[in-house]
Amino acid sequence: MKDIKRVILKLSGEALSGDKKSGYDDELIIDIARQVSQIIDKGINVGVVIGYGNYWRGRSNDNIDRTKADQIGMLATIMNCIYVSEIFRSQGIKLIYLHLLNAEA
Repeated sequence: MKDIKRVILKLSGEALSGDKKSGYDDELIIDIARQVSQIIDKGINVGVVIGYGNYWRGRSNDNIDRTKADQIGMLATIMNCIYVSEIFRSQGIKLIYLHLLNAEA
């Protein structure tokens, strides 16, 4: 592990909800934050990529344009990033979250 400087962790939106199947499971996310903190304490930079499956599962309705369905997914991803970042901050993890969203009508 001495040579590892950076890792990427992919969290699916569905994983954030735990057994609830939607929304958030705070205890689960706190546990993830504790595990991430242990990695950071070893001097490893951690990047986290977060999905949106706890809110939106792709284009689930033929009445919604594909582009609009993708935009809904992007918004759900941002919501998840804000939520998870606040849980991580509450556990003492310093972080920033980045997103790029262009949602033209």
